[in-house]
Amino acid sequence: MSTTPNTPGSGPRKKSATRDESLGVERAARELAAARDSAETVAFGLEVARELKDDKCDHILVLDLRGLSQVTDVFVIASGTSDRQMRSAGEHVIEMAKARGMTPFRENVRESGAKWVIIDFVDMVVHLFEPDTRVFYDLEMLWGDAKRLDWRRPDDKDEPTPDDQRNRAGLREDDVLPDRP
Repeated sequence: MSTTPNTPGSGPRKKSATRDESLGVERAARELAAARDSAETVAFGLEVARELKDDKCDHILVLDLRGLSQVTDVFVIASGTSDRQMRSAGEHVIEMAKARGMTPFRENVRESGAKWVIIDFVDMVVHLFEPDTRVFYDLEMLWGDAKRLDWRRPDDKDEPTPDDQRNRAGLREDDVLPDRP
């Protein structure tokens, strides 16, 4: 009984050179498209951070989670002064997204009394916190290994740089109490 290449146990099937080349091109095209989409996501995240600054949100942070999270690429985290302000800022973010042809997968912007507003675009998630809630959940520490991206405009001198000598918890050297002898 002779075996053919399609029968089990006949060893690995040799692929044709043209098939391998086409797969390589297809794979490269997919990787290029993913890189382009990822760069667009980061650019949109930086724009969102600037819009949140314009909407008077505080302590704005953009975290690059590419390679660290399987769920999303970018977190934009900011603090608001009231639920009304956070909802208004969230609505502005959604308007920006719609102008780019994007819609959020999930959001809770219209929820009154929320202490944490989330706008999930899948590749990017925007978190707007009431300050005490932000401290409680401490996403900066949870994703402390993530790169902090500089979203500031050249004229935003009052905002600290993202990597201004902060440790993994987002604290500066003088924020930490010295060890007691």
